[in-house]
Amino acid sequence: MSLKPITVWGHGPGPNPWKVIMILEELNIPYTHKIITFPDMKKEAYESINPNGRVPAIEDPNTDTTLWESGAIIEYLIDTYDKKNTISFDTGSKDYYLAKQWLHFQMSGQGPYFGQAVWFTRYHSEKLQSAIDRYLNEIRRVSGVLDRALQGKQYLVGDKFSYADVAFLPWYLVTIQFELDVEKDMAKAFPNVVAWLKRVQERPSIAKSVQDRAEASANH
Repeated sequence: MSLKPITVWGHGPGPNPWKVIMILEELNIPYTHKIITFPDMKKEAYESINPNGRVPAIEDPNTDTTLWESGAIIEYLIDTYDKKNTISFDTGSKDYYLAKQWLHFQMSGQGPYFGQAVWFTRYHSEKLQSAIDRYLNEIRRVSGVLDRALQGKQYLVGDKFSYADVAFLPWYLVTIQFELDVEKDMAKAFPNVVAWLKRVQERPSIAKSVQDRAEASANH
């Protein structure tokens, strides 16, 4: 039985919806990407889907499921559609829990700090150097954690590409897009991270998503 397209609500280059889209591309699940503006996120039509008024959210007609929060959506997609463990691991195995560990670290440790770095560098009404320094240092700290974890490894879990790797990529794309002054030479400071990000982006499904995001950014 063919799947009906899953609706993904996103906002141009915003990183979190692209995590979801990359997972859908990897699993070859049909989807429709609906772009929504910031003002429309706070209107009843969208808040009836996501009361938090943020993206992403999904509507899956195949299971009559509506979800928001990218981490929850990723876990749902993996549990529902990756029965062959294409980008995941056997339920209950050590790697199954390690992948969840990295996803939770991305959600709590990478996303919020990278987001604040962008905010205070680009959007805050006044320049607060102490805030900028704090969040750029957090990017360095998180990158250091990942760099150590990737020492001698191709991917974060089980030496196999998985959803755990996907989760981190979009926020790194944002740091490049906004030219955040993290390190003068990222390849020297975090060689394992730089090689890993390149490796992940060489996958056809990921490369397509990266290109789609670049086009969405240009039109934003």
